[in-house]
Amino acid sequence: MVTAADGSLAALLGASPGASTAVSIMLELIQKCFKEAKSEEWQAEFKKIIPSFGESLSKNAELAAKTRARTTEILELGASHYSEEFTA
Repeated sequence: MVTAADGSLAALLGASPGASTAVSIMLELIQKCFKEAKSEEWQAEFKKIIPSFGESLSKNAELAAKTRARTTEILELGASHYSEEFTA
């Protein structure tokens, strides 16, 4: 990612990001281009949209399990794609 110092322009270089990195890249881009994105109001909105925003799922097994369950429900994957058991 390349951004102008004043945040007025941003570009992603290289191959298209995969689904696993696209959201984090876009969040980083938003925060670089919109200084107000670091405000408590914006951070609260990010958290509302992405409950795990700002948290480490690899360090919080309970949050990781909740996130997987929520994702499974939203994507309507059903029980066959999700196990209640989570190993960190």
